[in-house]
Amino acid sequence: MYDCIIIGKGPAGISAGLYVKRANLNVLIIGKDGGTLEKTEKIENYYGFENPISGKQLLENGLKQAKRLQIPIDTDEVVSVEYKENEFIVETRNNEYKSKTLILATGSRRNIPTIKGIKEYEGNGVSYCAICDGFFYKGKNVAVLGNGDYALKEANILSKTASKVTILTDGKDIVENRTEMPSNIHLETRQIQSIEGTKRIEDVKFKDNSSLKTDGLFVALGTATSFDFAKKLGAIIKNNYIEIDENMRTNVPRLYACGDCTGGLLQISKAVYEGAKAGTDIISLLKKDNNVEK
Repeated sequence: MYDCIIIGKGPAGISAGLYVKRANLNVLIIGKDGGTLEKTEKIENYYGFENPISGKQLLENGLKQAKRLQIPIDTDEVVSVEYKENEFIVETRNNEYKSKTLILATGSRRNIPTIKGIKEYEGNGVSYCAICDGFFYKGKNVAVLGNGDYALKEANILSKTASKVTILTDGKDIVENRTEMPSNIHLETRQIQSIEGTKRIEDVKFKDNSSLKTDGLFVALGTATSFDFAKKLGAIIKNNYIEIDENMRTNVPRLYACGDCTGGLLQISKAVYEGAKAGTDIISLLKKDNNVEK
């Protein structure tokens, strides 16, 4: 059991981890990659650097700093997050962890499909959360848009209640072994033309003019983001950003968010500040817990 798990190993996540660790608390950072910052060629407006630094080098510096403090960093992909009995359960491709608190710091949400009809049917058959909305499709046919571990996880959740689940890869290769899929999960690799229906989604139209009848479409593109996890846990989302208070707390007890996923000024300096704020608030929270226990 960790005192704190941080999903995201960018400036916000590392900043939070440094504070939590220095308070002698047990912290784990999980992050598959460095996101868009890793691809940034030059950073010239961040304090303390006389010369420009690449995003990749800045990320590596942060990771080295965390490792110097012996903070464990798991480079696996998080595919599921749950909150049960006052603890967070974080599942990656290869492990499962539990924690007293959780910080979401994976950056802003960018996995938004451009397929015609997706936006129009949000809330009317198009969903972004199998755990949240899967119950409404009991005994029905549903589809999952995506081709990675996150899509397979969502499909597995839906397969427990839906009559049939189809993973739509939209022309991309599936990254998983098909033999691991339950018998009621099917794979469709044709490219998608549009999503259609009357008041609710009814059909997925493919570019070869064929179609697939479906009662619902669950979007699970690429790697799950802070937005996806926040929504599954019941956090308030406004304008595609996670709503937080001045201490980086969400409306869900012991769930924090920091960095680009909270909106506002999308700058490294803001991410570092919010990470520090989340980390120090968790320190205060857990110290109060320890005093109550004593």
